[in-house]
Amino acid sequence: AMLSARLGPGNPVADHYVYAICGDGDLMEGVSAEAASFAGHNRLGRLVVLYDDNGITIDGKTTISFSGEDVTRRFEGYGWQVQAVDGRDREGIDRALGAARAERDRPSLIRVRTTIGYGAPKKAGTSAVHGAALGEEELLAAKRNLGWPESPRFLVPEDVRAFFARLAQERRAEADARRGQERAWRARSPEGARLLDAHASRALPPDLRARLLEGADGADSTRKLGSFLIQKAAALVPALAGGSADLNESNLTELKGAGSVEPGRFGGRNVHFGVREHAMGSIANGMAYDGLHLPFAATFLVFADYMRPPVRLAALSGIQVIYVWTHDSILLGEDGPTHQPVEHLTALRAIPNLHLVRPADGLETALAWAHALERRGGPTGLVLTRQKLPRVARAGFDPEAAARGGYLVQEAPGATLTVMATGSELPLAQAALEILARKGVAARLVSVPCLACLEAQPEEYREALLPRSHRLCAVEAGRGTEWWRWVGRDGLVVGVERFGASAPEKALAEAYGLTPAAVATKIERWLAV
Repeated sequence: AMLSARLGPGNPVADHYVYAICGDGDLMEGVSAEAASFAGHNRLGRLVVLYDDNGITIDGKTTISFSGEDVTRRFEGYGWQVQAVDGRDREGIDRALGAARAERDRPSLIRVRTTIGYGAPKKAGTSAVHGAALGEEELLAAKRNLGWPESPRFLVPEDVRAFFARLAQERRAEADARRGQERAWRARSPEGARLLDAHASRALPPDLRARLLEGADGADSTRKLGSFLIQKAAALVPALAGGSADLNESNLTELKGAGSVEPGRFGGRNVHFGVREHAMGSIANGMAYDGLHLPFAATFLVFADYMRPPVRLAALSGIQVIYVWTHDSILLGEDGPTHQPVEHLTALRAIPNLHLVRPADGLETALAWAHALERRGGPTGLVLTRQKLPRVARAGFDPEAAARGGYLVQEAPGATLTVMATGSELPLAQAALEILARKGVAARLVSVPCLACLEAQPEEYREALLPRSHRLCAVEAGRGTEWWRWVGRDGLVVGVERFGASAPEKALAEAYGLTPAAVATKIERWLAV
């Protein structure tokens, strides 16, 4: 509906419906409440959900945990059309589906009352058939009970085969007619056709990295630098669309001038998800599966916990979703420990196929956005600061090296110490090494914006960057468990081992040893051992 509203009348994606099937357990899940509320608010009339209302979950009857809720009134309260039909009434189900398609301003829930394991004399209507096979004895009894042939073991009656053969022929004719309509529309609407193709291919300009890097070398918080870059990305990538979990003013992810999705109006590119992180992540997955948008979803890093299931599913499924997670450490300040992430970088890096990118300045943030837009095989999380950061001092910047996930920021002749850092701790580590240099300690500085990307590099590159002959130290304002794989048993990880506190940024930096002097002292004492 979002793209159809921008393509004009007669376009090939108009009048498509989304059908979903759920059971009792699905409606108990909290994400169903978030998603249903979102769908009702936005009047998603092309969404039809068939609820298999069989009264059974794995543990037994739903009444043991799900008895005080009126599902019909709940969904009507969300603004849905709700119908009820018997699961064996094929004509009734067909009428209900027709009524759902005719209701253009409300999503539809069809309660289909069924008996789980229908026909099985001992197990019908029980949890014994919920997640397990009937077993040979009950299977034969069910066939006899239903008047079904006992052999062959799996039977497709000829009238069923004939029905689906006719149906396939009808659908082929409909598909041919649709293709003809699309060709006619393309001839009438060449601009719309180009936009559709850009969405379907999630087209990127060939010079994406170079264009994002233009003007990105600023000194600010990486969330503000990211805001500058998401506007550039939106202008370059028509398929980019998404939004924030009621935190646009903090995440700074609103696409300027791109309009918003509103109830019954879907032409905008900004989606207001509300305080619904779990549903936001799930909806972003749905947009990625659909294939006509490149979705992003934004919230505070600490609230990534609420959306972890869809993040994991995106990584498992290898779909392209972009997460913008701001307020990335205890240094966000007075919001206190409930809002200050400590273990979150470690926990998210533990998800296979999720690329977590924590840039240190504008140049790295530009490459982070480029990586997220270019990467098709899985989701990418951009982890950005609330606090303003100083420029990273470099003799030069090699985008190709930086895009490998880890690269050398500064060399030191004769050094036997290499210090790694990410995000806001890169300039912190650089300042600490200046203190050590004045004391005669030479150290190399390596930026690691994406640990997963660095892990994927050839061994020769990693060895040249992080020589095994060097003593290795990592600096990051988080738990840092994963860094021990890199620094070794004799290495040093300077991080945060306890929850945060409510205090100004500078006070927290002092209290948690995240000042240049404190980091330099820790490294100096470690080297002396």
